[in-house]
Amino acid sequence: MPALAYDEQEILTVIDRVVDRTFRMDFDWDWPGGVAFYGVAEAYEATGKQEYMERLKEWVDEQLEDGLPRLTVNAVSIGHSLLSLYKATGDKLYIDHAVEMADFLKNDAVRFADGIFQHTVNSESYNFPEQAWVDTMFMAGYFLVRIGHMLGREDYLEDGIKQYHGHEKFLQDERTNLYYHGWDHLSRSHMSGIFWGRGNSWAAITMVRALRLIEVTHPSFMIIEGSVRDQLSALVRLQAEDGLWHTVLDNPESYTETSASAGIAAALISKGKLYNKYVNRSITGMLSRIAEDGSVLGVSAGTAVMKDAAGYMGVPCQRVQGWGQGLALVFLSSLLSRQEW
Repeated sequence: MPALAYDEQEILTVIDRVVDRTFRMDFDWDWPGGVAFYGVAEAYEATGKQEYMERLKEWVDEQLEDGLPRLTVNAVSIGHSLLSLYKATGDKLYIDHAVEMADFLKNDAVRFADGIFQHTVNSESYNFPEQAWVDTMFMAGYFLVRIGHMLGREDYLEDGIKQYHGHEKFLQDERTNLYYHGWDHLSRSHMSGIFWGRGNSWAAITMVRALRLIEVTHPSFMIIEGSVRDQLSALVRLQAEDGLWHTVLDNPESYTETSASAGIAAALISKGKLYNKYVNRSITGMLSRIAEDGSVLGVSAGTAVMKDAAGYMGVPCQRVQGWGQGLALVFLSSLLSRQEW
């Protein structure tokens, strides 16, 4: 197997630029910031640069002056930052608010079927009754696994695991092992039936991270491990020539998309040397998409479950997005901390 090929000092420099650019963006308490700052926390863990956590603390403290806002499944993603701040500082303020968010999910979040979270967002204009979106695996499922493991709360941990099983049941295709973007339980359909790049990234990166927190003797460990194993095996065969992945994974006419590629490649790193040749290609591709000022380029805008492949291909990708910054940091940080995997 080839060794991973990169310049560690270059990766450290790029991380610093991406973090700085991220803090020059404006976020409210919702999922763009949730993903962006999850990436910042990963960068802190990988580099030990205290400045990253200090800047995150400053942002979170300012937001918490008004207490928690109205919560949704997507908005709970900021909870990842609260867990990282509690781990870094020991300040009970952060874990108390994180528990509030976990209790919201446990007691008040809208569910369907066997307790799967309905996709909810911070807008009264958008309602998705009895729909599961793959995003939830990161936004809420992984958060519950993390806080459950951190606090020894079996109820949180098991609810997070339930979300993985439910989303696998409804979203992972038995033939291709890829994940669909969404499931409509009322119409019993995958709607457009698209294998969306960033959606598969959400699934892959959070499954490999959840497996670090679930005991190998837990009955669910091998279920989740089998799901992500087969998904990654399918994904490497869809990598494009530029080392990235298409926004519609199985449609080479669709553009290659940076945030999806970052999350997928970060998940591949967790498999040790097995996928090094694919990761090496992605290193070249990812670095080519990061501007001198730390802007991560080629990131698709926020994407609903579109009507068809043309809808996904028409989503613009010219703006700098929080989720692009965050997932790029996850990938770059995973390179530095690869021995842990």
